[in-house]
Amino acid sequence: MINKPVTIYDIAAKLDLAPSTISRGLKRHSSVSLPTQQRIIQMAEKMGYRANAFAINLRNNKTSTIGIIVPKLNSYFMSQVIAGIEKVINSAGYNLLISQSLEDVGKEIINVQTMFDNRVAGLLVSLAENTSDIAHFLNLQKRGIPVLFFDRTPAGSDLPALTINNEAAGYKVTRHLIEQGATKIVHITGNQLSNVYKERLSGYKRALLEFKIPFEESCVLINDLSEEAGIKAANTIIKLKADGVFVANDHCAASCMHELKHHGKKVPEDIVIAGFNNDMISRIIDPSLTTVDYPGLKMGEIAAKNLLAHIEEKIDINLTANIILKTPLLIRQSSLRNP
Repeated sequence: MINKPVTIYDIAAKLDLAPSTISRGLKRHSSVSLPTQQRIIQMAEKMGYRANAFAINLRNNKTSTIGIIVPKLNSYFMSQVIAGIEKVINSAGYNLLISQSLEDVGKEIINVQTMFDNRVAGLLVSLAENTSDIAHFLNLQKRGIPVLFFDRTPAGSDLPALTINNEAAGYKVTRHLIEQGATKIVHITGNQLSNVYKERLSGYKRALLEFKIPFEESCVLINDLSEEAGIKAANTIIKLKADGVFVANDHCAASCMHELKHHGKKVPEDIVIAGFNNDMISRIIDPSLTTVDYPGLKMGEIAAKNLLAHIEEKIDINLTANIILKTPLLIRQSSLRNP
């Protein structure tokens, strides 16, 4: 049986003090003497008193909760981002409310309403792949709730964001594959409504142009970057007689490489392969996968620190420049023909 919660009235009765004195004493208000504060706090601990945070938040019209909306939770990269956010948020005394849009803008809009209904103090967001209109986030801002985007950010917006230079990263990967001797490179990517995949494709095209390799539309495979998509893409790659593959995430790259090997292709001798993100699978697959180091943990920590600094009025994120993290290319065995 659950015991009835202890209230300030119970403590007041024990100490023969007014409930208002108990309330001020628990908050260590200067109007209550230090000896009385100590008596109140000791009795509260002895009786197992817990402050009703929800009621306090209602009175203050805010909570100590930070909201997070992400496309999907089942990725290594996103789990690292959330771990970084949680580390910072929890150490500052805040809680997290996490939701996923499942790559659907309709669900994302519902998530935003849920965050508003729960009176979040601020919101961290990575957009769904089909989000083009961000009116639902602008409405939050108008109501005084700060929003900071990370990873997938709105195109052409001046809202605060934390991201990487995806175009430069896409260029860097493709250039490396060309320098290893690849002349027909397939790029496996995601929905082009997403700034992340659109910019990586742009970098891929820039590298081809620089090395005077003709761009072929048939060499760009757009899918959901799943394990199954990687397997299916491998068969297309074989038909295209490609000798290089740049995949926009490691999970899909790993399944694609595994399928190519199953069909007798040698990696990197016959075909050089690179992924993106530096997920755990990139380090344990054989051969180890060349990839771009996308520091999810660091991204989460920086995003959380900046949002909290804004909430606590130390900075104004709306007046600061967007933050762009560095993303080194990690060259491993899957692409290394010329050490």
